[in-house]
Amino acid sequence: MNTKALYAILLALLLPLVAYFVVKSESDKAVQMPPHYLPDSVVTRTVNGKKVTDTVWHKVADFSFKNQEGKIINWDSLHGKIVIADFFFTHCPTICPPLTKNMKRLEESINNGERVGDRTNQQVHFLSISIDPVRDTVERLKYWADRFQINPEKWWLLTGSTESVNKMVTDEMRIPYIDGKGDDTAFVHTDHFILIDSNHYIRGYYHGLDSASLSLLSKDIVLLTLEKDPHEKSFLSGKLQLIAVVFLVAILAVGLLLFFIRKKN
Repeated sequence: MNTKALYAILLALLLPLVAYFVVKSESDKAVQMPPHYLPDSVVTRTVNGKKVTDTVWHKVADFSFKNQEGKIINWDSLHGKIVIADFFFTHCPTICPPLTKNMKRLEESINNGERVGDRTNQQVHFLSISIDPVRDTVERLKYWADRFQINPEKWWLLTGSTESVNKMVTDEMRIPYIDGKGDDTAFVHTDHFILIDSNHYIRGYYHGLDSASLSLLSKDIVLLTLEKDPHEKSFLSGKLQLIAVVFLVAILAVGLLLFFIRKKN
């Protein structure tokens, strides 16, 4: 084997390793994933003799509501889904109609499956939860769905008991609202759209009537669809450092081989 061939082998081994570290460094700088919200607690543990602090983030608890088709909906119904949620009521005289229209535009804009002929994004689902469950029966939700031509395969309007709705709004989503007790003008509720990842962690609050905020939400939805599930380990998970060491050893071995051949010559 001549010297040029050995240099070529050395270069072939070195380039992938350099490329990996360059790409990893740049991607870590460029991509800013949606943050977690609502820390529940902070846990301190010892790892390899060092104290490590971990934040335990708030996870939205399970629920049981009915959708506009009368089906019981819970987290099992949304397994593996990224969720965009908001709150509304069908007798709302102010912000609810424009919020629903903006949600519909957002839902229609998500079409990652277009390349294979399916225009629906199978990873994302929309929820609109009524804060007036006494009047917003399944039939009333169906009326609202028909009015705005809501696709039940991608977007559920939900109702439940007053207690369960209150718990979802205040304890789980942690946003302010005032129950109008049947008086439409006395209801006060948020205009926020809430982004929830597939593990039920809140990843963002966005103003549903603000175009800039909705644009950020669209971007964050895409980022979350690309985010790796920390509970699912890939084949290379935890092995990248080992691969890097193997590459370095191989490079060292080739270098030593080249050294001895040149010395012999």
